[in-house]
Amino acid sequence: MANFTFKKWWFAAGALVSCTLVLCTNAGTENKTASAYLNLADSVAYVGMQTCRSCHQNIYETFIHTGMGQSFDLATRDKSAATYGEHALVYDKKSDFYYRPYFRDSVLFIEEFRLENGDTVHKRTEQMAYIIGSGQHTNSHILNINGYIFQAPITFYTQKGRWDMAPGFGTGKNERFSRFLADECITCHNHFPDFEKKSLNKYTAMPTGIECERCHGPGEIHVREKLAGNIVDTSKMTDYTIVNPANLPRDLQMDLCQRCHLQGIPVLEEGKTFFDFKPGMKLSAVMNVFLPRYSNSHEKFIMASQADRLRLSECFKKSEMTCITCHNPHKSVKATNREIFNQKCESCHSRADAKTCSASQPEREAAGNDCSGCHMPVSGSSDIPHVRITDHFISKKNTTPTKSKIPETTEKPAFLGLQILTKEHATALDMARGYLALYDKYMPAPMVLDSALHYLKASKLPEAQTFKTWVHYYFTREDFPSLAAFSQKIPFEKLDDGWTAYRIGEAFFKLGKLPEAEHYFAKATEVLTFNLDFQEKLGTVQVALGKLKEAEQTFDFILKENPKRQVALCNLGYAKVLQGNWEAGEQLYDRAIQLDPDYEQALLNKAAARLFKKDKAGAQKLLNRILKINPANEQVKKALEM
Repeated sequence: MANFTFKKWWFAAGALVSCTLVLCTNAGTENKTASAYLNLADSVAYVGMQTCRSCHQNIYETFIHTGMGQSFDLATRDKSAATYGEHALVYDKKSDFYYRPYFRDSVLFIEEFRLENGDTVHKRTEQMAYIIGSGQHTNSHILNINGYIFQAPITFYTQKGRWDMAPGFGTGKNERFSRFLADECITCHNHFPDFEKKSLNKYTAMPTGIECERCHGPGEIHVREKLAGNIVDTSKMTDYTIVNPANLPRDLQMDLCQRCHLQGIPVLEEGKTFFDFKPGMKLSAVMNVFLPRYSNSHEKFIMASQADRLRLSECFKKSEMTCITCHNPHKSVKATNREIFNQKCESCHSRADAKTCSASQPEREAAGNDCSGCHMPVSGSSDIPHVRITDHFISKKNTTPTKSKIPETTEKPAFLGLQILTKEHATALDMARGYLALYDKYMPAPMVLDSALHYLKASKLPEAQTFKTWVHYYFTREDFPSLAAFSQKIPFEKLDDGWTAYRIGEAFFKLGKLPEAEHYFAKATEVLTFNLDFQEKLGTVQVALGKLKEAEQTFDFILKENPKRQVALCNLGYAKVLQGNWEAGEQLYDRAIQLDPDYEQALLNKAAARLFKKDKAGAQKLLNRILKINPANEQVKKALEM
């Protein structure tokens, strides 16, 4: 994020006014809405945490030790909470890959390898650029390939002191070094980076941790006014040059925390990005967040669901409490005495009153008279292994003793429906988009698409407003004839959404209408130039149309952006072979196989190259290798018979 223009002389001037600045408090008495905050305007710039530090050094010193302050940093020994050595070895049985993390000098690497009969038959080593996570629960690892960032396949789980597969990687879905980290992820785990808007995961600059302005909004006006000597007595009125969350109405306080602590299925509003939310705004103005509810949802919860769990609590429903009633965002929970939280409980409940607690006096004393520790039990989450977190569902029934008595069950929970959490009354289109996102991200079940269709049909909005969602629905249903026909309802020249253009292009491609497919894929890459998946689709259809030179240019662009795209390497190799350059083609296949030893198409193409060179034994070896990876590959079986 760009720094404030007068940053260089701000530090000297700041010393003159810092003695008159005080931390904003909840003492404001003016009756104004959140829209009165001057720093919510899009034109207001961010100044950076170091500028804030020059006046608020005491807050900075404690904040940098919080989970937010330590959320993201360079992959250094100081940042890493992990241990290394012989024990730091992870084996993924499902993919048959080993992973070994290690530091060489001051650089962190993760090595992937495979063994056969004691010999190493595959090795790939990637340098880690960043570590994500404060280390209170986990450290995950990120590689940077020319600005494109990806999550590595292993994580260190701090509470267990062990390395294991990263969340989601160890369930037969090992994406290895290719799980891209889009702005949805980064904007919760880090401060705002400089993001290439025409990409999914390309960044030109990356900050190192959540900063002050994520919760207070951009500080340009606040700094300018203080340097000019315009100091507000916050004991009497609110300083509207910057948001103080404590002065926000309750719903906007919760929306601020829910931006990242309401984990679910976020769906952006039309024209919005994950960078658009600012403190003091309604979250629903930028996105809606959905959660699937199950018959055991009162027992199971996901990691960052603190806001949802709190809102289910009677304490929340029957009071005006918010997250900051109990939490000081400037101070680490680990450094906060447990009694501080219990005192918050006592502001409504007296521990001296026997009627307040149903536990016997000996039980209470054995538990240290710890109200919050009992009624906010520590538990595992349903999405992150090897961690235990505080359950923010405050209830007489949800206590540490009762939690331990809940029997484990193998019964599959029943799906009850999708709930929108950011507004009371969702539109039919809201719900349709929510169900499509649920299908894409978590639950690819036909009944989910049935629900999306129900709400789409129920929407009374004009077709121009529902067009993209209908396209998304037909694409997800794989009803390509209907999608191709429906696409004609909007003139091509008015199509301005990359994903919609891609989905229509895919429909024509599946129907064998290649010129139309190329037309829409080209539009998709025009809108999202650095979405390399879209570029690969365009190159594929160019090859199919015999436009080999154009295809080479497309694949060359992809590999210039990210030289480790095995699909682009394989496809470029095929384009070379079609032009008679078998040697160059085979070299490209080898590069793809080196990145992914189980890449069936590259192995098959290389086998064809071996046959062209009359190396029948080499081709047969490659085909047998494919069958070992995928015994159901009929194409290979026929090739072996031939």
